[in-house]
Amino acid sequence: MTVETGRLAPDAVRTMFDRIAPVYDTMNRVMTAGLDRRWRGETACAVVSPGDRVLDTCCGTGDLAIAAERVGGRVTGLDFSERMLERARAKSDQVEWIQGDALALPLADGSFDAATVGFGVRNLDDLEGGLRELRRVLRRGGRVGILEITRPRGVLRPFYKLWFDGFVPLAGKLLPGGSAYTYLPASVRRFPGAKELAALMETAGFEQVRYRLFAGGIVALHTGVAR
Repeated sequence: MTVETGRLAPDAVRTMFDRIAPVYDTMNRVMTAGLDRRWRGETACAVVSPGDRVLDTCCGTGDLAIAAERVGGRVTGLDFSERMLERARAKSDQVEWIQGDALALPLADGSFDAATVGFGVRNLDDLEGGLRELRRVLRRGGRVGILEITRPRGVLRPFYKLWFDGFVPLAGKLLPGGSAYTYLPASVRRFPGAKELAALMETAGFEQVRYRLFAGGIVALHTGVAR
């Protein structure tokens, strides 16, 4: 598959994230005007309690895992890109960083109290399978928090299109390795909306599923409880 369709083979996605690892944090700050740090903090606070065993999957360079650790979690950060993990390890030695596939987590059933994903489920080749894996490794009553870009409705829609279809790919092209960000707009277009993602979470085994919108509806935080 191609970048333009928003569908890439798993090996191609891994290669892409290895390539953009050096610019990943910079692009996050640029794309969100620095707000992504606050959103990650809110995600951690929404589902993590002190002493919880926490899995942050698709952890990238580790910002959400570190946010979960700061609120008292005992955190494992997992990603399939070794280049991303190299940068995460440089940020914290308090988190256990492991390489692995979010669609086949190398972790025991019911081994975590909370799980988080920050801007990662959109890149999974099998979204439903990824949600089921999150449910599998959570104990019953465990909490999940999924932070992801979503499609706004109403007055912000034209701005959203200009930002993600125009500015973000252009900014990516100006940074070494950042040209892979041309993949972002297509990946967002094919991703389910906030209500649809909530329904998929319920099907995967979560209850009390709710979501909050940030930045006028461009980003959503979904939370749920493993049943």
